[in-house]
Amino acid sequence: MGRSINDSRQWWTYIFILIAVLIVIATVYFSNSLSRQLAEEERKKAELWAESTKILTVPDSLDFSENEAYPSYEALENKQMETESTLLNLITKIINGNTSIPVILCDEQDSVNDHRNIKIPEKDAEAFLKNKIEKFKAKNPPIVITINDNGNEVKQYLYYDDSVFLKRLLMFPYIQLSVVFAFIILSFLALLSTKKAEQNKVWVGLSKETAHQLGTPISSLIAWVEYLKTKEVDATYLKEMEKDVKRLETVADRFSKIGSNPEPLPLNINESIKSSYEYMRTRISSKVKLTIEFSEEPSLVLMNDSLFSWVIENITKNAVDAMEGRGSIHYQIENNTKKIYIDITDTGKGIAKSRFKTIFNPGYTTKTRGWGLGLSLVKRIVESYPGGKIYVKNSEIGKGTTFRIELRKYHG
Repeated sequence: MGRSINDSRQWWTYIFILIAVLIVIATVYFSNSLSRQLAEEERKKAELWAESTKILTVPDSLDFSENEAYPSYEALENKQMETESTLLNLITKIINGNTSIPVILCDEQDSVNDHRNIKIPEKDAEAFLKNKIEKFKAKNPPIVITINDNGNEVKQYLYYDDSVFLKRLLMFPYIQLSVVFAFIILSFLALLSTKKAEQNKVWVGLSKETAHQLGTPISSLIAWVEYLKTKEVDATYLKEMEKDVKRLETVADRFSKIGSNPEPLPLNINESIKSSYEYMRTRISSKVKLTIEFSEEPSLVLMNDSLFSWVIENITKNAVDAMEGRGSIHYQIENNTKKIYIDITDTGKGIAKSRFKTIFNPGYTTKTRGWGLGLSLVKRIVESYPGGKIYVKNSEIGKGTTFRIELRKYHG
């Protein structure tokens, strides 16, 4: 199993996300609980408004029978009139006090008798109210008002909607969560941007320092090779030494280019991969078979040849390690009008799907030795060019892996 310096950081990220989700759930639950309580209170208010309307519509319901406790009928009548006046004033206040709950009072045929807190348009008012009634029916069950009119029971129906305050309360948690999520996303993007900028500084510093440190011993080796040429030394040995020195020069050049963003030049991918193939073929196990499937037409991209060769060599070395020095590696180049695709397929151990992205993280490695920077460098090189992508196209444990590189095609 691979290890990565980012694993512990990812666990803290998951814990943070879990806590955020729990806070969100608690907020929504609390807001919904308040909304339900407010909705119940509004229904009680609507019922009170309906009852007040009923009493106001049928004033006979306020009649009092004669009471022997009163000294005279005239006094009783005066008291009754005073009480009726007080109740009527109270009922009127209740009805007029509803300034927030939209209500429509209808008869049994759904003809509108009265309405409150609804802004009626100048045109098609009747159709507008009918539409409102249907919406109110779907939202809340109607309140039935039974009126006794001269011995006949007449029913009226009060339809109502949630008040503006309730609607705002219902919307508030979602608005609040949207703002919180937007803030989290912006913070996360800012953190990623800062992290990436810091990584770039580290890469640039490391690359320049590596190129600088290699410069002195390489110059010394070149001088020693030239000196040995003046002595009686086997030319075969000198030739091999020159190859290794040139290889060191190439490595130093690559590190210097990573740290300095070299200007990309038109590059034929077919030729570049063929050159890397020729180089790798003599430097890996003879039990590893390399094959190439070129595209029929030249595959031109804007890229630095030295860095792209490094990409191919890094992926090839990882594939050889995954196969433990035995198997096959196949390079396939395809292109269309816009992009060029390079697939590198090995017959190694394979990669678990959960690790498809992790393997490109700095520090990830499956080896007991190594820094785990190879694929991270590869990703950095490829994605530093417009439209460049690298990812695991597919992989199966015990059967092998295919890496895909996507590059923008150059048309000249």
